Parts: sequence; structure tokens; C-alpha cells
Amino acid sequence: MATVELQRITTGTVSHRFLQAVRERGARVALWHKRRGLWHPVTWADYGRAAQEVACGLRALGFEPGQAAAIIGHNRPEWLFCDMGILLAGGLSVAVYATNPPDQCAYVLGHSEARVFFVEDEEQLDKALEVRAQLPALERIVVMDPEGLAGFADPQVITLDELRALGRASWEPEELEALARRASEEDVAILLYTSGTTGPPKGAMLTHRNLLWTAHALGQANALYPTDSSLSFLPLSHIAERMLSVYLPLVWGYSVYFAESLDTLFQNLQEVRPTILFAVPRLWEKLHSQLTLHMREADPFKRAAYEAAVAVGRRYARATLAGERVPGSLRAAHAVADAAVLRPLRRRLGLDRMRFAVSGAAPIAPEILEFYHALGVRIREVYGQTEGSGPTTIHQGDRIRLGTVGQPLPGVEVRIAPDGEILVRGPNVFAGYFKDPEATAQALQDGWLHSGDVGELDADGFLRITDRKKDIIVNAYGKNIAPAYVENLLKASPYVHDAVVLGDRRPYLVALIVIDEENVARWAQDHRIPFSTFADLSGNDRVRELVAQEVERVNRGLSSPEQVKRFALLPKRLYQEDGEVTPTLKVKRKAILEKYGDLIDSLYRSEAVPETRKAHR
Repeated sequence: MATVELQRITTGTVSHRFLQAVRERGARVALWHKRRGLWHPVTWADYGRAAQEVACGLRALGFEPGQAAAIIGHNRPEWLFCDMGILLAGGLSVAVYATNPPDQCAYVLGHSEARVFFVEDEEQLDKALEVRAQLPALERIVVMDPEGLAGFADPQVITLDELRALGRASWEPEELEALARRASEEDVAILLYTSGTTGPPKGAMLTHRNLLWTAHALGQANALYPTDSSLSFLPLSHIAERMLSVYLPLVWGYSVYFAESLDTLFQNLQEVRPTILFAVPRLWEKLHSQLTLHMREADPFKRAAYEAAVAVGRRYARATLAGERVPGSLRAAHAVADAAVLRPLRRRLGLDRMRFAVSGAAPIAPEILEFYHALGVRIREVYGQTEGSGPTTIHQGDRIRLGTVGQPLPGVEVRIAPDGEILVRGPNVFAGYFKDPEATAQALQDGWLHSGDVGELDADGFLRITDRKKDIIVNAYGKNIAPAYVENLLKASPYVHDAVVLGDRRPYLVALIVIDEENVARWAQDHRIPFSTFADLSGNDRVRELVAQEVERVNRGLSSPEQVKRFALLPKRLYQEDGEVTPTLKVKRKAILEKYGDLIDSLYRSEAVPETRKAHR
């Protein structure tokens, strides 16, 4: 489909498209969830009935079109029933991160003026009960899973089953159809609150057209089919997972499996063997580090076979990615390596059917991507943000260029401002921030979304991200340095879980490093190093020496201003609950600077610039 045609496409509303999909797909499976060790299907007819019952129940409670209802919980079919039920009732669906503490829940609920709050379970209900006195607009709390609430009674609280029963008693599917027809594609469908790295979260208003147009454009950039399947595990309160688990299946018809939890993710991946997988870099890095260390510990024959196969895979991947003709000898060697090692390995990891693997939401080292391409898993990078309905650019078809985040979606324009900021224009760009005209005016200027990111476009239109505009480091000598680039290189180490590179207006760069507990613990056990806690590991001199070697390895590939001259190992992980990272694991740099200011200052107290090995703390 031509770009102009895609821009002009009439999408209709999410609610109308959903009702249409339910009629057309009926008995086909839409969702899968695991219960008592078995995967259970939810058909489109089941999905449609549940969402319509929620919608009719809301209307019976007095919920009006244009009002907001919020949802908090982990990924499960009931989350989608409530989400779609809100839209069918003509409301605004507001997503709340399941990890949000009560005060952050109160902020989102209060700011959005939510009338109904859908909560997953007893834990999330406790948050709602703690803050409801601060929320005059809140009328009802609906509990999806009432386990553990036997005997609990509260006039404001009902269960999801009770709401659905109320919907069946006041069943009015014709009115829901009428509501869907009367709604405009330019109406706001959902409010997604930004993760708040620079201040209070802002409610991004995404319209029905934003969501459905973007889903169409993604399928034009990379073909999606009803026979595809995806594994859902990232928060549904984030636009990426919402697009992958709700709007893309709605438009293209594939099925969604809900992972049991992050702890069982790799097990579920092996069980489901999806064809579509979107993951943040930390998870791709984790799988890479686990595999790397596992093969280091394998017997010599297996290790040699693996290393030889990956080496062949790398040469083959580099040639194909560059668009070069692959010599016959390399094709033959790759066929043998793939049959003997790489294909069985992909099967063991659950990646053997992977057709559309994507990394996004944060930068990832090209070396990690090349490793997966060597295995035969063609990971693409995507770039975007909530305000752009998710994707702005993505690697499309066979056009994959490592070190870039692909080309603009069909119908989306990208340009670089004089100061390097990435500007975006297209039907994917949001309607503005809810109740915040000042922030909207800053973000949207002359029809262009100001992303806040810095990047560059090459001659073929591939976008390369430098860093967040506000995160660029200008050292004491006026040199501009992108910390994310150095951080990605550090995180490629199997022993580094997180790295925060700092040095604005300072003479050299330093880093705060969080070790990878699982891999470092295994290394410590192998080297007979006693420990009992995370802090013990981080404080051990030999562990510091291990990480120093990793830092020195990275430094050898960097220019002098980019090198990390000193580092400190943090005695704890970075947690959202402590305000250190966002729900999508992005580091809140400002919070880190404030919290660890004294530690950072201590890395600069020596007059001479030390060598990393001797000076790490």
C-alpha cells in the first residue's frame, strides 16, 4: 500500500473494529492463558462476550461515554476484557503499572478522574483502598481475581464476575453497536501515562485512529498473519505491549499467549515457541549472558562445536546483512552449522519458529544483535515512544542495518532538527497530554512531535539514535558524549546487569554498576568465594576485580573521552519501588544522581586520573 493511501486510510474505532472481528472470527482462538499447568484457549467469541458483558455492566452502574476507568494488574485475559469493555461503553481506558505504589496509583486515578478502578487481586485492592479517600471521582472498584477475599464486604467493591452478571442482566448489544457507530476515530481511546523520568507522569491521549492506523502501518512494514502467535509479558500499561497484545491482533488476527510471570518467561517461551516476540534489551541481554556462560561450562566437544557454529553464523549474518553475495563455501558451512548446532539450539530456547523478533524501548548493543543473527534469530530494532503510539521507525523486510533503529513506518515522516533532536509527523502522533496544554504545546510544534531524543538519518533513511537529548554528557573539556552507547557496551558483559555512566561537566567518565547476581554468584561459587547476600557479592574484592576486567575490555574499544576511568559497584539492584528505574527498566538518571551523589563525588576526589584496574572502588 502506498504511503499516501496509508495516511488517508479510514480506520474507524477500536470498539467497532472489535465487534466486527468477533463476528468474523468467532470460534478462532484469540488468547491463551495457563492454568494448573495447562494452556487454555479463549476464542474471539469468548473475548467478545466477556468484553460486552463488562461494557453492559459498566453502563448499568451509571458509567457514561467520555468518562475514564482505570486498570491495574499483570497480563491476563481479564485485563483485555476490562480494557475493551471500557471502550465498548464509550469510555477512556487508563492503564496503571502493576508495580506502582499507592501514591502513584492515586496520582493517575486522580488526574484522569477515573470513575471505576479494575484491580487484579487482593494486593492491588489494598492499594485502591489505601488511597480511595483521596479520589472523589472514584465510584467503584472491581476485583478481577477475588481469591483470598472470602468474607470481605465493602459497598464500593464488587468482583468482575458480579459486574459481568450485572451486564448479562442488562444485556444491550444493540446499544453497544450504536455507541461504536456514533464514536469518531478522532476520539481519545486510551490514556497512557508516561513513566515520569523527568517529573510527574503525563497522560498521553491516543485516539482510535492513532492506534488502528499504527497497527495497519506496522503490518505493512513487516507482514503479520492470522497464523502468527505472540508471547505477552511486558506491562500492558506500556504502549509497546498494548500494541502487540491488543491492536495488532485486532487488525491482523494472530493469537496471544500470556506468560505466567517474568520468572517463568524463558520456560513459557520454550513451551509456546511464538512467531512474534517483542522484548526490551535487558531480556535479550539476559538470555545471551545465560547461554554464553552455559556454553563456557559445557564439555570441550560441545563448547568447540558451539563456538565453531556461531563463528560461521556470524560470517553468514554479516554477509547477508550487508547485502553481499554469500560464497558457496560459506553457504555450505552455514547449512551444516545450522543443522547440527544452531537449529537445535533455537528449538531448545523456544526461538525456532521466531519470524518477527523485535528489541525496543531502550538501546541495545549491536554486538548482542549480531550474536542473535548468528544464531538465526533476525532481531529487528524499533524506535518510538508513547506519544507516537509506539513505533516511529523499525527494520523492515530484509532491510536490517545493525546500529540503527530502522526506517520510518510507511506514512510517517522523520526529520532531524538543527540541534539534532528527532522530529516526527504522521497519523501515529498523539492528540496531546490530558489536561496539560503547556506540555502539549512543547511536544507538538507546527504538527511535529518533538521526541526529546537525539539522532541522525543516513543516506538511506535509517535512523541512528545518539541518546536522550537531556542525557547527553558535556565533559569539562566541552566534548559531547552519549552515555547510552558506553552503557550498552558495559551491559553486554554477562557479569553486568545495569550500568549508569556519568560525567557531565566533569573531567572524565565514571560508572555506577549493578552486577548480574545470577552469573556473578555462579562465578563466585566456581572460585570458592563465600557470600550470602547481594551486598556481599558487590563488596567482594575479587568480584570488583572481575568487573574491572570487563570495564577495561570495553575501554579498549573507546576513545579516551568515552572511557570509564573509575567505577563503583552498587550494593543493591535498582528498583522501581525505590524510584530508580521506570516500569520498563529505564534508569531515572536524575534520581540516581541525587541518591548516590556522595558516592559519585568520591570517584572524582583524586587529583590524578587513575587507571581503572587500580582505582575502582
